[in-house]
Amino acid sequence: MAHLPGKLVVISGPSGVGKTTILRRLLADLPHLIPSVSATTRPPRVGERNGVDYHFVAAEEFERRRANGDFLECCQVYGRQHWYGTLVDEVAPRMASGEWVVLEIDVEGTLSILGRYPEAITIFVEPSHPDQLLERLRGRGTESPEAMARRLEVARRELLQSHHYQHRVVNDDDIAAAVAAIEKILFDAGLPHAPATAQPKQQSTTDHDKHTPSGAQT
Repeated sequence: MAHLPGKLVVISGPSGVGKTTILRRLLADLPHLIPSVSATTRPPRVGERNGVDYHFVAAEEFERRRANGDFLECCQVYGRQHWYGTLVDEVAPRMASGEWVVLEIDVEGTLSILGRYPEAITIFVEPSHPDQLLERLRGRGTESPEAMARRLEVARRELLQSHHYQHRVVNDDDIAAAVAAIEKILFDAGLPHAPATAQPKQQSTTDHDKHTPSGAQT
């Protein structure tokens, strides 16, 4: 019997809103949801594994593949020297085989994805009030005032572009409620309900910085 084509799911949101934690919960709950592994030119951090956390590639190779059209979207995070991107062969073959692929990317990347996959399921995670982002970033205690100001400016720009997304989910420090809301969106869109009997997914044990403008923690 021929299988149905898979779907592409995109999750975005400003720094401090909890995207990465939400995505980890989704991947643990939903065996049919497969994470896409991003490519990056930055060197691996301690504990990171090539092909699991990221595809680590040299800058020259990344540029060659970018010029060749091998990326669905790519960017330099905060203007750093390192590039991040979503490879076509991380997404297209899996969707063709019937898998649901999820990306955690920024608004700019989402707009690029929609140019290629206008039917993608797009979800924007946001706080009920922007001031909550500042409180969360301050609570981390890992950011300089300049870095926080930069993240907040990017967050404000992203919040203004949330209308590009099909779905908007509020996370006010209730991860379980946000996860439940996103799972309902995916089940309503046709994601199969199934017990977690599939092969365990390879997931990073480190905090991914993905390639959102917010950098390491989300």
